[in-house]
Amino acid sequence: MRFADRVTAGRELSEPLAAMQRAGGLPDPLVLALPRGGVPVALEVARALRAPLDIVVARKIALPGRPEYGVGAIAGEDEPVYDARALTALGVSEERLGPQVARERAELHRREDSYRAGRPAPKTEGRSVVLVDDGLATGATARAALRNLRRERPARLVLAVPVGAPQSLAALSEEADTIVCLMRPELFQAVGLWYDDFPQITDEEVVAELRPAPTR
Repeated sequence: MRFADRVTAGRELSEPLAAMQRAGGLPDPLVLALPRGGVPVALEVARALRAPLDIVVARKIALPGRPEYGVGAIAGEDEPVYDARALTALGVSEERLGPQVARERAELHRREDSYRAGRPAPKTEGRSVVLVDDGLATGATARAALRNLRRERPARLVLAVPVGAPQSLAALSEEADTIVCLMRPELFQAVGLWYDDFPQITDEEVVAELRPAPTR
């Protein structure tokens, strides 16, 4: 099974979430996307739940000189969430990653300002918060985002993805109250392999998709 594109994946992901809502499990829902790829998926979920849509920006922290090798992530003003085993195995200290953290936090704030266009971040306390991405590989950015959201005391915190690596999903089971995932392939490899059409999403597309979303 593969998804045609992110919109199709979002519509399919909406079905179990809408069933949860009908059963009373998602009162006062708020849908939050992990940009950029999570936004078109989350837009379909927000439409199905008739819920507001916004974003949570989380950034991967990579090894110096190896941008593809993530060893942690940040969200908001929280301290970085590191993969301690990876740091130990690679002999890299948290102090050495300070410059990367500073750069990623600056980029995080740039994206928040750009995507929200002056709108304040939504209040999440006491609400049913659904965090959506287009897939879950290592789970580093999702973990950082979930921990950031948990501090704001939502009534329920749900992670929803169309496809995810089983090991990463299992590792996040203590971070979210509920995880909704349509496919958990053992040979996961990469998120994009589970989509027929998986283009890069631009900042301009994120802004355009957030603009017509319902707000309250």
